[in-house]
Amino acid sequence: MAAIDAHYDYIIIGAGSGNSIPTPEFDDKTIAIVEKGLFGGTCMNVGCIPTKMYVVAADRAHQASDSSKLGLNTEYNGADWKSIVKRVFHDRIDLIAEGGEAYRRGPETPNITVYDQHATFIAPKTLKTGQGAEEKIISADTIIVAAGSRPIIPSGIANSGVTYHTNETIMRLDEQPKSMTIVGGGFIAAEFAHVFQSLGTKVTWVNRSPLLRALDDELVTRYNEIADARFDTRIGRICKTAREDENGVTLVLDDDSEVTSEVLLVATGRQPNGDQMDPAAAGIEMHEDGRIKVDEYGRTTAEGVWALGDVSSPYQLKHVANAETKAVRHNILHPDEMVEMPHKHVPSAIFTNPQIATVGLTEQQAKDQGYNTTVKVQNYGDVAYGWALEDSTSIVKLVADKDTGKLLGAHYMGPQASTLIQQMITVMAFDLDVREVAMNQYWIHPALPEVTENALLGLDFEFPDVIRQES
Repeated sequence: MAAIDAHYDYIIIGAGSGNSIPTPEFDDKTIAIVEKGLFGGTCMNVGCIPTKMYVVAADRAHQASDSSKLGLNTEYNGADWKSIVKRVFHDRIDLIAEGGEAYRRGPETPNITVYDQHATFIAPKTLKTGQGAEEKIISADTIIVAAGSRPIIPSGIANSGVTYHTNETIMRLDEQPKSMTIVGGGFIAAEFAHVFQSLGTKVTWVNRSPLLRALDDELVTRYNEIADARFDTRIGRICKTAREDENGVTLVLDDDSEVTSEVLLVATGRQPNGDQMDPAAAGIEMHEDGRIKVDEYGRTTAEGVWALGDVSSPYQLKHVANAETKAVRHNILHPDEMVEMPHKHVPSAIFTNPQIATVGLTEQQAKDQGYNTTVKVQNYGDVAYGWALEDSTSIVKLVADKDTGKLLGAHYMGPQASTLIQQMITVMAFDLDVREVAMNQYWIHPALPEVTENALLGLDFEFPDVIRQES
């Protein structure tokens, strides 16, 4: 093995959530941060944050396109695409990413060294980063792998030679496309379908199974009905081959039908990046799905090596990666008082239209696990604020255990879903009885949280007929 160029107390691979590891407790430690891309990781640069900035614009456009049900005559006249890109990236995201890297390279953190080339393991606790004249061999007493994930590209597209985009490039297009084909049926596909259709792009959506099929069946059915009415959907289809010419990219589907659009977006999921780092050379084992194996505390199978975030977590969610970062940091600093990785009651949200948020078990999962369930599906349109919205499609679905009064799952589809669900996350996190939650607090009338109140009261329990509050 080549001579080691530098040894550190810690090496952190990935400057997304991994960049949050060094807190003042590490000021007396030597640290190397290895990041071949942009500081801030997927969420900051190509994921959660910029996409939501696009979603806000799309929501305004979608609302303006037709408000006739509210007695208004409004219309959407088009987007200044270059202005949107500038607002999101040049004026905000890029500056933060550049500032984050400059901070780690600057005098404020003199104990930290930044490496900006790809790294692979070549031995236990030892990495090679860069190639040729830029190659460095570095080692550490402790290594934290937070290398994230990358888009999955189906072979029919990857091997075709056509131009395609992923979430990592689609938001920086020079011009807004007139038409777009989206391949994939998960949350990334759903959010971009809403964004581009709302801003005026004709969207064709191809997926081999029902859209957002991991959700509760009630939400899957209702969302697919809405999507079928809004987009040109090709459900149950896969891409066999693809070609490109002056008209754009044409996909040949498995029923021999063809779809041609100016731009192709591939949103078929993301795979962990651990396989790109030769983890076996360091004694790090992998799951069959490509995740690095970690125990309940975040330790890999190699002594002194930890992992967190998309590279190892069962949840590809930024709030989970952040929570895992806190747990791993604590466990490294307090090896005799370790805490388990925080994987209970993990919520998620999809910022499409309608907005979707969920936590806990679906109805089918609860039944499969043997719970004595009670379920309530509550329409937004049955409460006062729902009347104001003239809402006819939005719902809350709650799943609870009849034997204990504990909430097992909450599923929202409609306006403010990601905010409304927070109360139900609290209920589950603190193991509250839904009967008490429904009756022992006020629900502001006529605010939208009344839809949650009515859903709770619709569960099959006996509720007291008055609010009882201790003085």
